[in-house]
Amino acid sequence: MIRIAGVFAVVAIAGLIGVSTWATGHVSIVPAIQDLIANPSAGYTPWLVATLFDAYFGFIWFWLWIAYKETRWSMRLLWLVLVLGLGNIAMGAYMLIRIARLPRGATVEDLLLRRA
Repeated sequence: MIRIAGVFAVVAIAGLIGVSTWATGHVSIVPAIQDLIANPSAGYTPWLVATLFDAYFGFIWFWLWIAYKETRWSMRLLWLVLVLGLGNIAMGAYMLIRIARLPRGATVEDLLLRRA
């Protein structure tokens, strides 16, 4: 299971960097959001808002686990900024760091619980 989580984290990071690079090549995020907000008749704004709320609630849920795992407030705050700024890219990076720090033969519980 730990290996699957690691592979998924790598795939997620690579996919998100790839799609973000592709999207930025077409239009930067700030003008895209401004256009969606300025053009509500296109019907995108309600779903943009709903999707952003959904994503950021998910980011906060994941960050709560990070806050549980990390014992220093400086690291908790750093990861909060990274997760809110980079989303799943930061989340995947955090997972890879935690996996890399696990001793050989570690269990999923060692990954998820504070003891590792």
